[in-house]
Amino acid sequence: MMEQKDNQLVSGWLSLTNAYVTITGELDVAMQQRHDLTLKEFYVLLFLYQTPEKKLKLQQLQKMVGLSQSAMSRLVARFEAKGCGALQREVCLEDRRNIYTAITEIGENKLVKALDTFHSILKKALAETKFQDGIGALFLSK
Repeated sequence: MMEQKDNQLVSGWLSLTNAYVTITGELDVAMQQRHDLTLKEFYVLLFLYQTPEKKLKLQQLQKMVGLSQSAMSRLVARFEAKGCGALQREVCLEDRRNIYTAITEIGENKLVKALDTFHSILKKALAETKFQDGIGALFLSK
C-alpha cells in the first residue's frame, strides 16, 4: 500500500502537471486570439529578442523551444508565411549550411504587446488556489 507521503507527492505532481497544461492552454488561446501568435511562436520571438544579436541558428532555437529540427523549420516557415514580417532568415557567412532566424523591429513590437498578455494571464493563473495547493503538496511531502 502506498504511504501517505508518497500519495501526497504523486498528488502534488499531478496537480502541478495539470496546472501546467491548463495554463499553457490559456496562454496559447490568448496569444492566438489577441496577437495571432501560437505559444511556440511567442517563445521564438522571446528567445530571439533575449539574445544580444537578436538572432539564433535554427539548431539553437529548436533546443530552446523544445522542437525537432523539422518541426522548428515548419514553425518558422509558417510564421514567415503569415506575412507579418516578425522574422527574417539569414545565411551564416562562416558556414553557409547554417541559417539564422532573426527578429525584426516588427517582431519586437509584436513581442512587447504579447508580453503584457502573457504576464497578466500567468500572474492570474499562478495566484489561483488550486495551483498554490499543488505546489504546496509537492514541496511539503518530504
